Amino acid sequence: MQLIDPAATDFDAIRRDFRWSIPERLNVAQQVCERHQQHAERVAVYTENAAGDRAEYRFADLKEFSDRFANALREHGVGRGDRVAIVLPQTIETIIAHLAIHKLGAVSLPLAILFGPEALEYRLRDSGARVAIVHASRYDDVRELEPELPDLEHVIGCRIGDDDVEFWHLLEQGDDEFQMVTTRADDPACLIYTSGTTGPPKGALIAHRAVIGNFTGFELSQNFYPQAGDVFWTPADWAWTGGLWDALMPALNYATPIVAFEGGGFDPERACRLMADYGVTNAFIPPTALKMLRAIPEPGKQFELKLRAVMSAGEQVGEELVHWGRDALGVTLNEMWGQTEFNYIVGNCAAILEPKPGSMGKPYPGHRVDVIDDAGEVVGDGEEGELAACCDDPVMFLGYWKNDEATQDKITNNWFRTGDVGYRDADGFLWFVGRKDDVISSAGYRIGPGEIEDSLLGHPAVLQAAAIGKPDELRGEIVKAFVVLTDGFEPSDELAEEIQQSVRRRLSAHEYPREVEFIDELPMTTTGKVRRIELRQRERDKAAKT
Repeated sequence: MQLIDPAATDFDAIRRDFRWSIPERLNVAQQVCERHQQHAERVAVYTENAAGDRAEYRFADLKEFSDRFANALREHGVGRGDRVAIVLPQTIETIIAHLAIHKLGAVSLPLAILFGPEALEYRLRDSGARVAIVHASRYDDVRELEPELPDLEHVIGCRIGDDDVEFWHLLEQGDDEFQMVTTRADDPACLIYTSGTTGPPKGALIAHRAVIGNFTGFELSQNFYPQAGDVFWTPADWAWTGGLWDALMPALNYATPIVAFEGGGFDPERACRLMADYGVTNAFIPPTALKMLRAIPEPGKQFELKLRAVMSAGEQVGEELVHWGRDALGVTLNEMWGQTEFNYIVGNCAAILEPKPGSMGKPYPGHRVDVIDDAGEVVGDGEEGELAACCDDPVMFLGYWKNDEATQDKITNNWFRTGDVGYRDADGFLWFVGRKDDVISSAGYRIGPGEIEDSLLGHPAVLQAAAIGKPDELRGEIVKAFVVLTDGFEPSDELAEEIQQSVRRRLSAHEYPREVEFIDELPMTTTGKVRRIELRQRERDKAAKT
């Protein structure tokens, strides 16, 4: 199933002529697994763990295992609409669990294995999850929470040894034939909680139709995926929208292999070896990981990488990373933009669209995205406003879990308000300025943190950076930068001054950071986004003490 003609050469013409064809009945498991059984012996997944143990699984394996596990879950009382939590890393069990849950007409609830007990309890409680499938490393934590979670009836352990509630034990007890529940395209398939960069996490309920809604963006951001020999990989957690809907599900949809690595935190050298060993041609690599890869000299040549396309999203990519990607990886990074609620809607396709480094790109085919004012009216070229997506779109979420008011607050004149500030240029490219709460107001200027952070990365001493507005009596706010240094550099007043002047020369006198603070690491969400809200709170706490 390829939605975009691989012979197409005009990005705008593709957008103009494209029309969705979403079937009334649709199930994610049918879309990404069941219909591939004519290619049953084709490799679907390569797995590797931190110890170097490797395995591979065919589409025939995915079908048999998910049928068996669906029967096992049914024996545990799981039925249509029930929420089933998945607290697993990138493993074969994660894929089996999602497919089995969808086959039952139930709702998968992916949760990051890095979540602490409070984060897990909040999401398990709020969702009313009936069953949790939990990796051995978090099994005891969830079991301890069980008495506080009245809706949670069963905890299934993954790799917990010889136990009646162990994943593979239950799977083997399940019958190998399962009649998939009939679901409609608009039925709920997945509940994903937002990363909570500006407030408490909210559960975004995703429909089965969204799996197709992602594909125009996926095909183009991966320079006309699939092509012969394509192998996909992402370091993004499969519990995140980016890892699940921008990598795992699309790769399976096109019957191409995806590499699953269960290895803890991101290690740049291990990542390069992984891509080289499996001949990875296509990848989704978030900006945070790309910045860490910069520590390796010429990774594309050193590891003989075979990359033909890399998409990046989650944070602003910026001009500096785009130039680095061309030099170091041999590819033009295709920046993409979307949200958990409205995913994969804007981006680039370097194969046919000359990117403007720093721009998010243009709306992908089938998606209408523009810049609106407070009244929901589209603004002119160059005018800042809120980035918004037209609600008549298969990728749009069904709503926030048990929060209709929050859902309605996001919609004006049939536009979904994303909370991101940006503008459209005369060529139709969209530019990200920042989250509404992140935009800095200094001496009458509105300053987006992304441009400052991108400029900071241009200094060789800067590995990672974040910019916020710090309250100031004279200017309202001043720009303050938090900097993680590259190995070999030490914090000093002289280095701070050098970094400040570097930004001042690149940007302007009103945008350069008037304060620079060196820190060991930036506060991040589990999805790799900088928690600027936490940095702002640190400054408020400091001010309160003085």
